[in-house]
Amino acid sequence: MAKEIVVYGADWCGDTRRTLEHLDNQKVEYKYINIDEDSDGETKVIEWNKGKRRIPTLELGSGDKATRLSVPSDAELDVAIAKLS
Repeated sequence: MAKEIVVYGADWCGDTRRTLEHLDNQKVEYKYINIDEDSDGETKVIEWNKGKRRIPTLELGSGDKATRLSVPSDAELDVAIAKLS
């Protein structure tokens, strides 16, 4: 699995800001997609969360083996990042 992390969120969202700050503090590279400005990103979030707009939603890795997390705690996020190779 590629070590790629995409964070789908919104600038106004406290949980999104917390997640981005945590990734920055851990010096983890990621791509941020603001779903208020990216309708494709918003569509993915809603699809992955069974019709709900839950943010942040993260996609770790790519392809069929990607892991997706919705509103993860910092500890849950650290575990998922550690599993990336």
